[in-house]
Amino acid sequence: MARIPERRMRLDRRSSDGRRAEELAAALSEDQVEILFQPQFSCVDGRLTGAEALSRWHHPQLGRIGIDSLFDNAMRGGQVSRLTRHIADRALALATTWPGSLQLSLNITAMDLADEDFAANILAAVNGTGFDPAWLKLEITEQALVSDVEVGAERLAELADAGVHIALDDFGAGFCNFGYLKRLPLDAIKLDRSMIEGITEDERDLAVLRGIVALAKALDLTVTAEGIETEAQREAVCREGCCEWQGFLGAEPMAAEEFAKLVAGTPEQSKR
Repeated sequence: MARIPERRMRLDRRSSDGRRAEELAAALSEDQVEILFQPQFSCVDGRLTGAEALSRWHHPQLGRIGIDSLFDNAMRGGQVSRLTRHIADRALALATTWPGSLQLSLNITAMDLADEDFAANILAAVNGTGFDPAWLKLEITEQALVSDVEVGAERLAELADAGVHIALDDFGAGFCNFGYLKRLPLDAIKLDRSMIEGITEDERDLAVLRGIVALAKALDLTVTAEGIETEAQREAVCREGCCEWQGFLGAEPMAAEEFAKLVAGTPEQSKR
């Protein structure tokens, strides 16, 4: 089989990326990127505590594109900040109808933190919808902090000063730089699913979970466990001191209308 010259492959990939970037720009302008919500639950009493906002793109030829591929396309097209702002604006607007005791979690990328207007843009989105910043949590991964921790900490501190909560996401998936726990204005850590998978079968995995929870408590941080798929996992993370959990055991990511029905089915709470 004849090999395609490397230069041609690069040009073809660049052309494809360019087309996809144009398509994504149009999709954002026409509000074709759907916002989903994955519910989060209390370990104390099982009540609904909030949701993580996710997104998917209904591409006319490729079908449904999930959040990872969506952000990959946005990154190649230089549109990460625009996509993040789109998700924040739509999610915050929808969340204003939730009871005041439900928290909205938004994911933040490295490119977001690199934007000097990042904090101002988030606060503008909050103010524009009238959403109470005390019920907003930003989830930031370790990978997003690698390039410049000090700059990231400064921009997150600006948001924390405004009342926004900050969580270190995917904890345990990377190299676990514990220095972040000291240097960032954190309220919470969110355990990666890889830290949960073996806790019901492996004593060492369970011991690691206990150690992380103990450390978090010593630093006055709450712990959310994600990727909960079985009742045994839910029982274990709650027994060991996690505050919240999310995963397919509770619910898959759902459209805003479905989440609104879930909220409506919970005990009545005061509105915002």
